Amino acid sequence: MSLEEKAAFCSGRDFWHMEANERLGMASIMLTDGPHGLRKQMGDTDHVGIGNSVPATCFPTACALASSWDRDLLREVGVALGEQCAAENVAVLLGPGMNIKRHPLCGR
Repeated sequence: MSLEEKAAFCSGRDFWHMEANERLGMASIMLTDGPHGLRKQMGDTDHVGIGNSVPATCFPTACALASSWDRDLLREVGVALGEQCAAENVAVLLGPGMNIKRHPLCGR
């Protein structure tokens, strides 16, 4: 990658989208935040990403889910998050942070 391509890759197209790189065959992808589920901003994104959100499921906090020790439940939540992201064309969900209370690295 050239310096310009690296800068574009790190800074993104806008608040929620990665910059595409046609030369390298990299499509623009959408990222969203979501500590408790998908939080995708409606319509055009603003420069701070605080607009209204598309309706989505609000799951229990990552701490509560991790404290359940229920791997089947966590798998179900993961599948549901994946389905919601796929339905909204979201490639990367920035969350949840599992195991945040049990490990100093917050499960990352």
